[in-house]
Amino acid sequence: MTEADKQFMQRAIEKAKEGMDANAGGPFGCVIVKGDEIIVESHNRVTSTNDPTAHAEIVAIREACQKLNSFQLEGCKIYTSCEPCPMCLGAIYWARPDVVYYAASKTDAAKIGFDDRFIYEELDKPISDRKIKFIKMLREEALPVFEQWNTKKDKTEY
Repeated sequence: MTEADKQFMQRAIEKAKEGMDANAGGPFGCVIVKGDEIIVESHNRVTSTNDPTAHAEIVAIREACQKLNSFQLEGCKIYTSCEPCPMCLGAIYWARPDVVYYAASKTDAAKIGFDDRFIYEELDKPISDRKIKFIKMLREEALPVFEQWNTKKDKTEY
């Protein structure tokens, strides 16, 4: 870990405090860096935007991709004040940064009421046993669109 890495992480922690102090959402911050330049800084905005997906990492990924005019973050580093939740982890994998640095652990987050264990447990259950009901329907109607995508000549792969 370099001195620059420490400074970028410190900035993510500062963003977490700024968002918390502003009552924007939970105590989480994120910084995305390309080369030696901060591309975006964000904090959690769940409660201030009434958006359950407005976690610091998601907000940062959206803003960085717009700024870089790309749907991927190859060549970028993500610094987040806490180990990413399952949603953010999924978004990070889709965005494909080079590395993710995190400060607090998911265990630390659980101790202050941000426990994602139930999501991991739900993912391990058969769909029929999950807490929220999932109902499969109109599969045959949906498959032709998938088939069209599969043969589409001008698609952008990702």
